[in-house]
Amino acid sequence: MNTLCPVEKNKEYLMTIDDIGNDGEGIGKIDGFTVFVKDALPGEKINVLITKVKKNFAYGRLMKIIEVSENRVEPVCINYKRCGGCNIQHLSYKEQLNFKTKKVKDALERIGGFDNVSVKDTIGMENPYNYRNKAQFPVGQNKGRIEIGFYSPRSHNIVDIESCCIQNKVNDRIIKIIRQFMEEEKISAYDESTGKGLVRHILTKVGFVTGEKLVCIVINGNSIPNKEKLIEKLKSIEGLAGIVLNINKQNTNVILGKENKVIWGRGYIVDYIGNIKFEISVHSFFQVNPVQTRILYGKALEMANLTGSENVLDIYCGIGTISLFLAQKAKHVIGVEIVEQAIKDAKRNAEINGIKNAKFIAGPAEKVIPEIYDKGFKADTVVVDPPRKGCDIAVLNTIINMAPKRLVYVSCDPSTMARDVKILYENGFILNEVQPVDQFCHTTHVETVILMTYCGNEAKNEG
Repeated sequence: MNTLCPVEKNKEYLMTIDDIGNDGEGIGKIDGFTVFVKDALPGEKINVLITKVKKNFAYGRLMKIIEVSENRVEPVCINYKRCGGCNIQHLSYKEQLNFKTKKVKDALERIGGFDNVSVKDTIGMENPYNYRNKAQFPVGQNKGRIEIGFYSPRSHNIVDIESCCIQNKVNDRIIKIIRQFMEEEKISAYDESTGKGLVRHILTKVGFVTGEKLVCIVINGNSIPNKEKLIEKLKSIEGLAGIVLNINKQNTNVILGKENKVIWGRGYIVDYIGNIKFEISVHSFFQVNPVQTRILYGKALEMANLTGSENVLDIYCGIGTISLFLAQKAKHVIGVEIVEQAIKDAKRNAEINGIKNAKFIAGPAEKVIPEIYDKGFKADTVVVDPPRKGCDIAVLNTIINMAPKRLVYVSCDPSTMARDVKILYENGFILNEVQPVDQFCHTTHVETVILMTYCGNEAKNEG
């Protein structure tokens, strides 16, 4: 062991937590040496057991809280510590919002290089529970008992649950019905280690406006024995729109296979964001928090400040959710997305809403965007909503060359957002507004929508 290190593995120490990290862990120092402690909060004096020692920091396990933070609350979920999905549920909701604002601000200052950047307060929910419209439950078997729930942190061990406080309450009934059916009919659960067993996952989707529900059962086979009994049981759920079997016989961690079989009703639900109607199938990507999505997209539309004369480019458009919002106030919108099924969904969603000024192109953004620019397309407004890894450099370079008047950046990862914003800032864009939105209450994730305007480096330097 390094003799300069003041802590040793498997020894217990007294320490005070000073800060909270990006993943919600408490951060403090023991004789100047940084220690990260899960579940600890700033201001708390604790006993910590050191579990891992690195060169410049260590990890510890919270053993006892001696002085409790005024921001600590009792988690609502009885599976909170085992599941780990809501990793900051022990922090008051007001402080969760403050944490997310600080997370975005820190990323822009540390990674983006902005000095004392102004970040608006994170927009939270009035009721931060039961907000999710989509759930994915892995199914397993332990000592002959069916387990349905969520994976525990950093593992594929299933935490068996009966209820989840952030999922729609109808899922409690769906899980109970399928669990009882599997037990009564002796239907096997899938075993990852052997590749045997039938039922792998249960996926549900709920329309918050329409009340429609879709149940999808992912199976390692072609059908379910006595499925008529299961259909009859599930039909008791109010608003049930369809029951789907998804076929996934591959030895993979990917949840969904490519083939869907509708065994009752239809293979999609209908829901709305604002006045835009969407058909949402098993494979459709749709924001999981519809209440906050309306706020997020409303903010993006406000930042775009469209007058009806603009050509708009929506990069990483998914099933066209933002594109269709923008199309209501733009001259023309082009949406680009790599997933072909998402583009098919986007075209269908434009059709059912009677929107004719939106065009959708399937292909990798880093290839499609430079191609349409080279062919002469120039956007007045660009919207990007990239995956967690952020924008491809070819996309950023084309945006810089295109020099749109306004750029709206929607992000699910503050770090990659800050990296991309720095590149854009260094090439003539000004950072005008930063608005975090809490899409994922009780987790450390945060969505952010940013407005940048183009003025060119010469004008910016003169300013």
